[in-house]
Amino acid sequence: MSAAPRFTDQSVKFLRALKRHNTREWFTSYKDDYDTHVRAPMLAVIERLAVDFPRIAPDLIASPRSMYRIHRDTRFSPDKTPYKTHVSAAFSHRSLPKQESAGLYFHLAADQLWVGGGLYAPSSPQLRAIRAHIASNHQRFRSLVESPAIRRMGGVTGSKLLRVPRGFPSDHVAAEHLRLTQYLVGAELDPALALSPRFYSGLVGRFSVLAPFIQFLNTPLLKTTRVTL
Repeated sequence: MSAAPRFTDQSVKFLRALKRHNTREWFTSYKDDYDTHVRAPMLAVIERLAVDFPRIAPDLIASPRSMYRIHRDTRFSPDKTPYKTHVSAAFSHRSLPKQESAGLYFHLAADQLWVGGGLYAPSSPQLRAIRAHIASNHQRFRSLVESPAIRRMGGVTGSKLLRVPRGFPSDHVAAEHLRLTQYLVGAELDPALALSPRFYSGLVGRFSVLAPFIQFLNTPLLKTTRVTL
């Protein structure tokens, strides 16, 4: 098998320059550099993940569509800069819409590498389904999110309610996790790691740790989707 995919110092150099010169004119002038030093390495990582996911995360899909566009949606934002200053990809469940699935994710910016996963913006029906699943399987959920490997990544985080949501007793054994409105686990890493021969193995290692957590979150979402359809 070919060498493990990774980014290069030219990848970081481009992202740093894009942060300084975030205009359509500049990007158009340097688009070949973007394609060569940012887009191509990301697609190489995704291509290798597609080979490894059947082993580490068989329910998730890695394809060129996993990569997010570099263009920002500025329609409802006061920030009108046209481009993201990071490159990112998300890997969702093969049977769920990308925006409705818990998944794995990573991004690279000039000053940050972030690797993690979870569910960032669940809808109200999704939250109800996940909370019911946690309440009924709280020991399994706790064993996942309190494992040493996930604790090293900072544990499960996300915005949360002040009180336990309606429908659950305030002293429920899983009260802390029922209050969450997001379910995220991730680690902020030195971006230099993305340039290292160890990058891909580290990415796969973290994704392997997170895969059972992602599977747990997606289990009730699959049931909800089947009912809706």
